[in-house]
Amino acid sequence: MLKSEQVFKPGAFPDYTYVSREFDSPNISYELRLKQAMKISGCLTSLIGPSKMGKTILCEKVIGFDKIVEVSGADFTDDIDFWDVVAAKAGLPYDLEVTKSTTIKDSIEDENYKKTDKYRLVKDKVIEYYRANELVLVLDDFHYAIPEKREKIAQQLKDAIRREFKAIVVSLPHRSDDAIRQNSDLSGRLSLINIEPWCENELKQIAIKGFNELNISISDKIAHKIAVESLTSPQLMQYICLSICTLHGVDEKKVEKIDESKLEKAYRFTTMNFDYRDVVNILSKGPNTRGKKRNIYKTTDGQEVDIYGLIVESLAKNPPITELHFNDLKDRIDTLIVGEEKPNKKALRDSLKKLQELLNTKENIYKALEWKDDKVYIVDPLFLFYLRWGRN
Repeated sequence: MLKSEQVFKPGAFPDYTYVSREFDSPNISYELRLKQAMKISGCLTSLIGPSKMGKTILCEKVIGFDKIVEVSGADFTDDIDFWDVVAAKAGLPYDLEVTKSTTIKDSIEDENYKKTDKYRLVKDKVIEYYRANELVLVLDDFHYAIPEKREKIAQQLKDAIRREFKAIVVSLPHRSDDAIRQNSDLSGRLSLINIEPWCENELKQIAIKGFNELNISISDKIAHKIAVESLTSPQLMQYICLSICTLHGVDEKKVEKIDESKLEKAYRFTTMNFDYRDVVNILSKGPNTRGKKRNIYKTTDGQEVDIYGLIVESLAKNPPITELHFNDLKDRIDTLIVGEEKPNKKALRDSLKKLQELLNTKENIYKALEWKDDKVYIVDPLFLFYLRWGRN
């Protein structure tokens, strides 16, 4: 008898609930497209898609756990060598120490002396190791590397792929103008794969397949509701379904069907896995005012907040959207406010710009949203889910 945690696996490969998806046109699966890309010698694969969309899971499905070497863009700092990281992640130390026993002849005691030599692997040896063992480098969250480092990494990869070093660079869609896709030196040497957000019908399949494995009935209506709240993220769908199982006690007793009345409790229960309190506080407070008073607005739910608080509250409202155009954001904010006084467009744009400047100085966990090209992007769907269900 399967346990719920074996079926619904938010942080690992979903053996029982894996859903294969297809491009809209032509009808080719993402798995087949990635297999094709991996067969093209001398090409670098650029895999772009929103956060928590299963990009790494796709790589694991196609390439296999034992052949993937996963590295994060955050692993690369100013003073660290690219090949240091690539070698170490594969279990191949870049700096090697070799101890040899050497006999010194003609000495009085004719003893054996131990001599330690330290040398550094050249990148050619690292590339050869990857090739010989059929390893594939998956450089995840490439956008987390600082811009200067991205350029250097692109240069290293350009030379490596010519020697049939296989690599996949994973990044976010609104960062697609980074050092990889816009690099003229890589022109003609890129295999481009754009991962689209999951639609509700695709997400529903996770719930339907999973609960079928547990011999539990789930209606199409309930599966649809969970899919909407999953914000296009299969990982979030897995989290919610696992919470539903826990609340129903499916591992302790026989459960025949999912109770719709427990859904909202399951959403709130799920947010206990996510700690975004500090992120929400930073966004709500905004940058330092330096003594200047901000306008305070009263909202329809009785709060009194400034313009930064309005931005946060507007993101949490229905319908849940991970990309919000400026005009839509302005409409949401205006609807939130009680009274005639509303922030004008210039004030809102200035506040969004200052908020982005503040987030640029913070650690990666605080970069849950991004203001760019007249849009607010929710980079992390788990953060938006927390905004909607984790603060009450």
